[in-house]
Amino acid sequence: MIESPVKQTKPPAEQLDILRKSIQTRQHRRETWEREGERSIGQNLAMVGMIGWLIVTPIVAGMFLGLWLDRVFDSGIFWTGALLVLGTVFGCVFAWKRLSQERS
Repeated sequence: MIESPVKQTKPPAEQLDILRKSIQTRQHRRETWEREGERSIGQNLAMVGMIGWLIVTPIVAGMFLGLWLDRVFDSGIFWTGALLVLGTVFGCVFAWKRLSQERS
């Protein structure tokens, strides 16, 4: 009999735990899908619109606040740029959290 040069070892307990957890998650999602079915096109479009507003609102708010601060302090576009970037970060974080919440 030919022996394999690679020894067959059992995976560590941590990997087995991760595998069990992913199987349970998959089973839970499957059961939920079988019980509730797929979302309608209207629900999906509503979610896309909501995510859009979650991203755009902080960006526009940061831009207008930045423009106002730049006029008050006569600082060029310093505040507009900084608050525009900050609004983008906040908008993306809000959208990420909402999508994570929707998934679970």
